Amino acid sequence: MRQTTFSELRRHAKDYFDAVEEGDVVRVYRNGRPIADIVPIPAAEPAWKRPVARLAVRGGLASQAVIQGRAEGSVKDPAPGSGGRP
Repeated sequence: MRQTTFSELRRHAKDYFDAVEEGDVVRVYRNGRPIADIVPIPAAEPAWKRPVARLAVRGGLASQAVIQGRAEGSVKDPAPGSGGRP
């Protein structure tokens, strides 16, 4: 972890942000007290790798309820171009 004063950060901001971009953490002090940590942003994980929360309804998963409802004729497919609303 790199450390700097607020004044030094202002004078050499590019150098400190370059270090953060490379993965370093910079702790900023003002009047001898730590006031901030500048940390790198974690790389975004592709959407297809993120866990998906499953919606549940009484008795099972929402997807199963929709499939069952369609089979019984109680849930209709939305009309094309309706934005998903029946």
